[in-house]
Amino acid sequence: MNISRPQKILLSNLRKLDNLLDELSKSKELDNIFIENYRGEKVEFTDIKIDKAIINNTEITNGNLTKNTFIDIEFNNCNFSNTSFENSCFIRCEFKNCKLTGCNFVESRIYNVSFIESNISYANFSIASIENVLFNNSNLRNSIFQENKLKNIKLRQADLTQVQFFKTSLKGIDFSDSIIEAMAVSIEDIKGAIINQFQAVDLMYLLNVTVKE
Repeated sequence: MNISRPQKILLSNLRKLDNLLDELSKSKELDNIFIENYRGEKVEFTDIKIDKAIINNTEITNGNLTKNTFIDIEFNNCNFSNTSFENSCFIRCEFKNCKLTGCNFVESRIYNVSFIESNISYANFSIASIENVLFNNSNLRNSIFQENKLKNIKLRQADLTQVQFFKTSLKGIDFSDSIIEAMAVSIEDIKGAIINQFQAVDLMYLLNVTVKE
């Protein structure tokens, strides 16, 4: 499975923004920009399109960033804890070493996106369309996937402890090198998934049987 990465952008070709909100007050579309060391809490902006950007060491917590479009963006060492991206669109984006704890991705489109060494625990992905997505060495503990359309999902040493899947087919997804302890899923949704022999024990509860030692 090939996941398209953000288009390579030379930092020298980007325009550095000193104040993100000031720029957004002037235009609903930003492209070829560089943002670094921005800090904001309870920031709000909607119906914004950001195309071709590198965003480093930025912190927006408890924000409302709904109905926005992000294309070809590298997010490095960012903290978006408890921020809502509901009804947003992410295309060819990469999150590296980011904190996305408690984020809301409900009804978002996530296409060709990589989450690398990131904390995505307690996130809500309900009713999101998720296609060509990599979760690499990332923490998804206690996150929710409900009524999702999943296609071409790659897991590499992801932590899915107590993740909830509801009305979401996991057919073809390889969980074999990830942690699925106490993962909540129905027998219908797990059909066709790939697991290892040890993980089979974690899913025995689906059969309503008792394993006698």
